[in-house]
Amino acid sequence: MSQRWVIASSNHHKVKEFQQILEPLGVHLVTPSELNLSLEVEETGETFAANAELKARAWAAATGLPAVADDSGLEIDALGGAPGVYSARYAGPLAGDSANNARMVRDLQALGLTGSTARYRCAIALVDTTRTPDLVMVDGCLEGHVVTSAAGAGGFGYDPYFVMPDGRHLAQWTADEKNAVSHRGQALRALLKALA
Repeated sequence: MSQRWVIASSNHHKVKEFQQILEPLGVHLVTPSELNLSLEVEETGETFAANAELKARAWAAATGLPAVADDSGLEIDALGGAPGVYSARYAGPLAGDSANNARMVRDLQALGLTGSTARYRCAIALVDTTRTPDLVMVDGCLEGHVVTSAAGAGGFGYDPYFVMPDGRHLAQWTADEKNAVSHRGQALRALLKALA
Protein backbone atom coordinates (compact mmCIF):
# COMPACT_ATOMS: atom_id res chain seq x y z
CA MET A 1 0.00 0.00 0.00
CA SER A 2 1.54 3.31 -1.09
CA GLN A 3 -0.73 6.28 -0.62
CA ARG A 4 -0.71 10.02 0.04
CA TRP A 5 -2.94 11.22 2.84
CA VAL A 6 -3.33 14.71 4.23
CA ILE A 7 -3.12 14.84 8.00
CA ALA A 8 -5.54 17.29 9.56
CA SER A 9 -3.12 18.62 12.16
CA SER A 10 -0.44 21.25 12.54
CA ASN A 11 0.70 19.80 15.87
CA HIS A 12 4.25 18.68 15.02
CA HIS A 13 4.31 16.18 17.93
CA LYS A 14 1.16 14.49 16.63
CA VAL A 15 2.34 14.56 12.99
CA LYS A 16 5.61 12.93 14.03
CA GLU A 17 3.78 10.19 15.94
CA PHE A 18 1.54 9.48 12.92
CA GLN A 19 4.53 9.42 10.57
CA GLN A 20 6.54 7.06 12.79
CA ILE A 21 3.70 4.52 12.70
CA LEU A 22 2.33 4.97 9.17
CA GLU A 23 5.32 5.68 6.92
CA PRO A 24 6.99 2.27 7.32
CA LEU A 25 3.68 0.83 6.11
CA GLY A 26 3.62 2.80 2.85
CA VAL A 27 1.49 5.79 3.81
CA HIS A 28 3.03 9.19 3.03
CA LEU A 29 1.51 11.97 5.10
CA VAL A 30 1.20 15.44 3.63
CA THR A 31 0.93 18.24 6.17
CA PRO A 32 -1.16 21.39 5.82
CA SER A 33 2.03 23.50 5.62
CA GLU A 34 3.34 21.39 2.72
CA LEU A 35 0.10 22.19 0.87
CA ASN A 36 0.28 25.88 1.82
CA LEU A 37 -3.22 25.45 3.20
CA SER A 38 -4.72 26.72 6.41
CA LEU A 39 -8.11 25.48 7.49
CA GLU A 40 -9.71 26.19 10.85
CA VAL A 41 -12.23 23.48 11.70
CA GLU A 42 -14.33 24.22 14.75
CA GLU A 43 -14.37 21.21 17.05
CA THR A 44 -18.02 21.38 18.04
CA GLY A 45 -18.48 17.63 18.57
CA GLU A 46 -19.30 16.25 21.99
CA THR A 47 -17.12 13.17 21.46
CA PHE A 48 -13.60 12.51 20.21
CA ALA A 49 -15.08 10.59 17.24
CA ALA A 50 -17.36 13.46 16.22
CA ASN A 51 -14.49 15.96 16.26
CA ALA A 52 -12.18 13.63 14.33
CA GLU A 53 -14.82 13.18 11.63
CA LEU A 54 -15.47 16.94 11.36
CA LYS A 55 -11.78 17.58 10.74
CA ALA A 56 -11.26 14.69 8.31
CA ARG A 57 -14.29 15.62 6.20
CA ALA A 58 -13.24 19.28 6.01
CA TRP A 59 -9.69 18.45 4.93
CA ALA A 60 -10.78 15.81 2.40
CA ALA A 61 -13.17 18.34 0.83
CA ALA A 62 -10.50 21.08 0.77
CA THR A 63 -7.69 18.95 -0.72
CA GLY A 64 -9.29 16.12 -2.68
CA LEU A 65 -6.93 13.74 -0.85
CA PRO A 66 -7.84 11.07 1.67
CA ALA A 67 -7.72 12.88 5.01
CA VAL A 68 -6.85 11.45 8.38
CA ALA A 69 -7.68 13.29 11.59
CA ASP A 70 -7.68 12.42 15.22
CA ASP A 71 -9.17 13.86 18.33
CA SER A 72 -7.71 12.68 21.55
CA GLY A 73 -7.45 13.63 25.15
CA LEU A 74 -7.29 12.70 28.78
CA GLU A 75 -10.16 11.53 30.95
CA ILE A 76 -9.56 11.79 34.70
CA ASP A 77 -11.97 9.81 36.85
CA ALA A 78 -11.73 12.08 39.91
CA LEU A 79 -12.65 15.05 37.69
CA GLY A 80 -15.71 13.36 36.22
CA GLY A 81 -13.94 12.57 32.95
CA ALA A 82 -12.51 16.06 32.48
CA PRO A 83 -10.75 17.47 30.58
CA GLY A 84 -12.03 15.04 27.91
CA VAL A 85 -12.69 16.67 24.52
CA TYR A 86 -11.38 19.94 26.01
CA SER A 87 -7.93 18.47 26.80
CA ALA A 88 -6.04 20.76 24.39
CA ARG A 89 -7.85 23.86 25.67
CA TYR A 90 -8.50 22.92 29.31
CA ALA A 91 -6.99 26.15 30.63
CA GLY A 92 -8.50 28.26 27.83
CA PRO A 93 -8.76 28.42 24.02
CA LEU A 94 -5.10 29.39 23.48
CA ALA A 95 -3.63 27.43 26.39
CA GLY A 96 -0.47 25.39 25.93
CA ASP A 97 0.68 22.22 27.65
CA SER A 98 2.07 23.95 30.74
CA ALA A 99 -1.14 25.91 31.41
CA ASN A 100 -3.33 22.84 30.86
CA ASN A 101 -1.15 20.74 33.16
CA ALA A 102 -1.18 23.47 35.81
CA ARG A 103 -4.99 23.56 35.75
CA MET A 104 -5.19 19.77 36.03
CA VAL A 105 -2.88 19.84 39.07
CA ARG A 106 -4.92 22.66 40.69
CA ASP A 107 -8.20 20.82 40.07
CA LEU A 108 -6.90 17.63 41.67
CA GLN A 109 -5.38 19.50 44.61
CA ALA A 110 -8.66 21.36 45.14
CA LEU A 111 -10.20 17.94 45.82
CA GLY A 112 -7.39 17.09 48.24
CA LEU A 113 -5.94 14.56 45.79
CA THR A 114 -2.43 13.86 44.53
CA GLY A 115 -3.62 11.54 41.78
CA SER A 116 -6.44 9.66 40.09
CA THR A 117 -7.08 6.82 37.71
CA ALA A 118 -7.24 8.16 34.17
CA ARG A 119 -6.98 7.21 30.54
CA TYR A 120 -5.91 8.66 27.26
CA ARG A 121 -8.48 8.19 24.50
CA CYS A 122 -8.03 8.67 20.76
CA ALA A 123 -10.47 8.53 17.88
CA ILE A 124 -9.12 8.54 14.33
CA ALA A 125 -11.23 9.23 11.25
CA LEU A 126 -10.12 8.56 7.69
CA VAL A 127 -12.27 10.10 4.97
CA ASP A 128 -11.51 8.79 1.50
CA THR A 129 -14.10 9.68 -1.13
CA THR A 130 -12.83 6.89 -3.41
CA ARG A 131 -14.07 4.30 -0.90
CA THR A 132 -17.57 3.17 0.03
CA PRO A 133 -18.31 3.91 2.78
CA ASP A 134 -16.06 6.95 2.69
CA LEU A 135 -15.48 7.00 6.47
CA VAL A 136 -13.37 4.64 8.56
CA MET A 137 -13.50 5.36 12.32
CA VAL A 138 -11.29 3.65 14.91
CA ASP A 139 -10.23 4.31 18.48
CA GLY A 140 -7.69 3.45 21.13
CA CYS A 141 -7.43 3.75 24.90
CA LEU A 142 -4.46 3.76 27.30
CA GLU A 143 -5.22 3.25 30.99
CA GLY A 144 -3.05 4.67 33.77
CA HIS A 145 -2.97 7.27 36.55
CA VAL A 146 -2.36 10.99 36.66
CA VAL A 147 -0.41 12.54 39.51
CA THR A 148 0.31 16.10 40.57
CA SER A 149 4.10 15.87 40.18
CA ALA A 150 5.77 15.72 36.78
CA ALA A 151 8.65 13.52 35.63
CA GLY A 152 10.38 12.95 32.32
CA ALA A 153 11.32 15.10 29.35
CA GLY A 154 9.75 13.14 26.50
CA GLY A 155 6.27 13.09 25.03
CA PHE A 156 3.93 16.06 25.11
CA GLY A 157 0.62 17.17 26.55
CA TYR A 158 -0.12 15.51 29.88
CA ASP A 159 2.61 12.84 29.47
CA PRO A 160 4.83 14.16 32.31
CA TYR A 161 1.92 13.63 34.75
CA PHE A 162 0.60 10.34 33.33
CA VAL A 163 1.91 7.27 35.17
CA MET A 164 2.00 3.92 33.45
CA PRO A 165 1.47 0.54 35.18
CA ASP A 166 5.27 0.04 35.33
CA GLY A 167 5.53 3.15 37.56
CA ARG A 168 7.23 5.35 34.95
CA HIS A 169 5.66 8.56 33.74
CA LEU A 170 4.81 8.39 30.03
CA ALA A 171 7.26 11.25 29.43
CA GLN A 172 10.02 8.87 30.61
CA TRP A 173 9.27 6.35 27.86
CA THR A 174 11.07 6.38 24.52
CA ALA A 175 9.06 7.27 21.41
CA ASP A 176 9.18 3.62 20.27
CA GLU A 177 7.96 2.36 23.67
CA LYS A 178 5.14 4.90 23.68
CA ASN A 179 4.06 4.23 20.08
CA ALA A 180 3.84 0.51 20.84
CA VAL A 181 1.14 1.01 23.49
CA SER A 182 -0.27 4.53 23.16
CA HIS A 183 -3.92 5.33 22.51
CA ARG A 184 -2.92 6.90 19.18
CA GLY A 185 -0.71 3.94 18.25
CA GLN A 186 -3.55 1.53 19.03
CA ALA A 187 -5.97 3.55 16.92
CA LEU A 188 -3.54 3.81 13.99
CA ARG A 189 -2.94 0.07 14.00
CA ALA A 190 -6.71 -0.48 14.14
CA LEU A 191 -7.03 1.82 11.12
CA LEU A 192 -4.48 -0.13 9.13
CA LYS A 193 -6.24 -3.38 10.06
CA ALA A 194 -9.59 -1.91 8.96
CA LEU A 195 -8.09 -0.95 5.59
CA ALA A 196 -6.33 -4.28 4.99
